[in-house]
Amino acid sequence: MSTSTTAPAAITALGLRKSYGDKVVLDGIDLTIPKGSIFALLGPNGAGKTTTVEILSTLIAADSGKAQIAGYDMVEQAERVRKSIGVTGQFSAVDNLLTAEENLMLMADLNHLPKAEGRRRTADLLERFDLTEAAKKTAATFSGGMRRKLDLAMTLVAAPGIIFLDEPTTGLDPRSRRIMWDLIRDLVRQGTTIFLTTQYLEEADQLADNIALLDHGKLIAEGTADELKRLIPGGHVRLQFADAAQLAAAASVFGVATSDEESLTLQIPSDGSTTNLRAILDVLDTTEVHAESLTVHTPDLDDVFLTLTGRPKTDDPAHLPHQPKESAR
Repeated sequence: MSTSTTAPAAITALGLRKSYGDKVVLDGIDLTIPKGSIFALLGPNGAGKTTTVEILSTLIAADSGKAQIAGYDMVEQAERVRKSIGVTGQFSAVDNLLTAEENLMLMADLNHLPKAEGRRRTADLLERFDLTEAAKKTAATFSGGMRRKLDLAMTLVAAPGIIFLDEPTTGLDPRSRRIMWDLIRDLVRQGTTIFLTTQYLEEADQLADNIALLDHGKLIAEGTADELKRLIPGGHVRLQFADAAQLAAAASVFGVATSDEESLTLQIPSDGSTTNLRAILDVLDTTEVHAESLTVHTPDLDDVFLTLTGRPKTDDPAHLPHQPKESAR
């Protein structure tokens, strides 16, 4: 996916800092997130992800720094910020004793919507999230995927322009996870901005227009998934040949390549860029060496995470036993 670089910013932050005693949690981070995009914040345990979200959603105050959310100053216009955002926490805020319809109507009442408007939005969201048949059923009977859909639908009752999603698919099966991904993409197509934290690096890879990696309170890398992958060595182009003669001819041309005579393949170091790929193809054309197939291999986000932080992603608190916490909306 792509987001126009000329899109106005939904979130901007400059020099955000936060400490608890001698513990520096955020050490001056800057962010610019375009409207109508998906931004993913990744980082190991203690990196400062949750603190960043709590500051930007006005749940806690930064020690220093500035931020604008939906065009409003985070401190001086905090109430306007809260009316412009939605927060779907990792732990569901769904009331198990209420039906899906009642949960949505409750959110409409909490947002002071007129009764008719609340009923209209409830009906629209039940249909949009494929919950119409379950509208009269209590949430206690729902599967994990249905609960997460209802939880997100409840956030949308107030029609926020910006949504903070804290690990929205944790615990879901692969099918339910992909349904949630489609719902998130639909929100963005309609102009919503998504600030995502997730334990699933594939999720960030699939969804995010831009990804930032936070470690020890500092942003250590930012860019698209492909840009981050190109920061890590190990990428290569793999050429498959029909016979040993063609393989040998190619190996003599690409001196730094690794040849595998058994599989008739040649592995050429590559950063995955179109410029590098074009150069390889040009060499093949000029030497009249014919490759049967070509595949590009780049490091994945797991490699990026491990290399840049020096820790596997299992250090993330999402992989440790969870303690219940309150969800804010």
